[in-house]
Formats: sequence, structure tokens, C-alpha cells
Amino acid sequence: MADFAKVKENLERRGFDVTCFATAAEAADYLAQKLTGKTVGYGGSVTLQEMGLPDRLAAVCTGVYSHASGGTFAQAAAAPVYLTSVNGLAETGEIINIDGTGNRVASTIFGHEEVYFIVGRNKLAPDYDKALWRARNIASPKNAQRLHKETPCAAKGDKCYDCNSPQRICRALTVLWEKPTGIGRGEVVLIDQDLGY
Repeated sequence: MADFAKVKENLERRGFDVTCFATAAEAADYLAQKLTGKTVGYGGSVTLQEMGLPDRLAAVCTGVYSHASGGTFAQAAAAPVYLTSVNGLAETGEIINIDGTGNRVASTIFGHEEVYFIVGRNKLAPDYDKALWRARNIASPKNAQRLHKETPCAAKGDKCYDCNSPQRICRALTVLWEKPTGIGRGEVVLIDQDLGY
């Protein structure tokens, strides 16, 4: 299993709870058990889809809402529990997300009783600058391609062009230096597998 000790220590120092798992299946089991009977919202996360988590939770939760599965942004935002991945996680503890609509980044900052950041090892970077670079130049072009956007990054798939395309998906950036006071519990679930972008 990857050595998550450094990032775990830094995240805990910043107010987050941290759990570590060798596999996505183990993490999904943990989350399904922990969230049984609760109402959950999530954004358009490839990580969650690759884990099969929405289907797992649908079987045990009182409600699972996302615009990605027939729900609405408002339903996901109103859920007491919110699940998301990240675009970059610095080993120094900063959590970075880039968003087009703002639903996902807003939900990581305010309004939920519990927020879970589910992170595959491929999202880790040594420091803040490299995590930001990863979010802009790896995650964002892949997400633009996945969403079939007409942007330079989607066409070339190589980096962020800081474009002004009407279909640009990079419209909001959040950096969580500490667990926001606008959420209740904040937990980072680290998984020793490559997941999502």
C-alpha cells in the first residue's frame, strides 16, 4: 500500500478526518456501511462511478441525488451528506478542485453535515503548485474531453490553454487550506488505486 502517512498527517493537522484503503472495493464497503440510512448528494465524479459507489449507496441510503444520474443540482446541494473527489491533493494538505457550474466546489465549502473527499493515489502531488498544475493540466482537459466540450484542451488533450471558449469548464477554482467551518464533518478517503482524472 502507498505511504499515505505524510498527506494523512497534514490533512489531519488541517482539521480533516482521514481513512486509508488499499482498494476501491474496500473504500466502497466502508462508505456504504457508514452512510446507510442517510441522504447523499454528489456531483459528476468519475471516481465515484469507477467505484460503483452510486449504485451501492442507492441500495442502502434513503436518497442518492446527482445531476449525473437524473437528479438535480438542488437535490444534491440539499442532501445532508455530500461526496466528491478532487482534481489535485497536495501531500502538504491542500485540496484543489476546478468546476464549471460551481455546484461541486460550493458543496465542499458550505451547507452539508458531512463531506467526503474520495481520492485515488493518482490525484496526489508533492506540493500545492504541483497539485494546482495537475488540476489544470491533467484533470481539466480529460474532463473536457469526457464531456465533449469544444475547447482547445479537449481538442488537444495536453494542457490548459486558459481559453475563453463558451464551453470552458474551468470557471471556478477552490483551494481548501483547512476544513471549512461551513461544513460539519470533513473526511478524506485515500485509496491506493488510480481512480478518475
